[in-house]
Amino acid sequence: MPLWRDKCQDMQSGSWRPGRADGPQLNAQLEGWLSQVQSTKRPARAIIAPHAGYTYCGSCAAHAYKQVDPSITRRIFILGPSHHVPLSRCALSSVDIYRTPLYDLRIDQKIYGELWKTGMFERMSLQTDEDEHSIEMHLPYTAKAMESHKDEFTIIPVLVGALSESKEQEFGKLFSKYLADPSNLFVVSSDFCHWGQRFRYSYYDESQGEIYRSIEHLDKMGMSIIEQLDPVSFSNYLKKYHNTICGRHPIGVLLNAITELQKNGMNMSFSFLNYAQSSQCRNWQDSSVSYAAGALTVH
Repeated sequence: MPLWRDKCQDMQSGSWRPGRADGPQLNAQLEGWLSQVQSTKRPARAIIAPHAGYTYCGSCAAHAYKQVDPSITRRIFILGPSHHVPLSRCALSSVDIYRTPLYDLRIDQKIYGELWKTGMFERMSLQTDEDEHSIEMHLPYTAKAMESHKDEFTIIPVLVGALSESKEQEFGKLFSKYLADPSNLFVVSSDFCHWGQRFRYSYYDESQGEIYRSIEHLDKMGMSIIEQLDPVSFSNYLKKYHNTICGRHPIGVLLNAITELQKNGMNMSFSFLNYAQSSQCRNWQDSSVSYAAGALTVH
């Protein structure tokens, strides 16, 4: 095992995970997607963006990353759900640097130290770190969005487990003080509905028309609740429809952090800017994953 593995985590090369050799091509792709998107008037304090292969969701994710202002952003918290290991809390990486095909991203050891002192976190093993794509897929986009200030920021990757509602509240409270700081950005990693037999989820409201329209209606119901910034309504929606939103716990943490800041009089709004599906499901043999991109702004 090469020595840098002790302190670095390299993006793996694979059919949908870009490797270091893919840098120029990836850079051109990201540039292309970002150039087709408008930025809103205010910079994002937090974004929700998908984490599938870029061929599926790269153009959707651009809508969120276009809202990042690299001139004010100094720390980027990346909250991704755990797909592979059972985790009832949140976990921090054991490495110092994440390597991407564009350039290396430094993990903020000072903030990691503050989080570790709370006793609320565990360490993810190097294997877990390498296997998990929910944070990894955001690294090249983060690097691209920040390239004009690439030596002036750090990242804080956090793997979010299957948190109870009370734990989502606790972590929301903890992260709220960081969300209050305009030099911090939160990236919340989530795909939306995973529909089809292979996902063991086949909710279908026939009144919406074809299956893919029912999926869109279901997702947009959830997106609308997220825009209302109400963690309790979001939990109730998930209990009712069991929508397979894989980043539901990171989203829950963000909503609880926002609620905490609203109590202190902070005025914020969240808007979804794009929605897409990997394919259009028309029969029970089909499957699809949905993607949504949105941004939280402070007024």
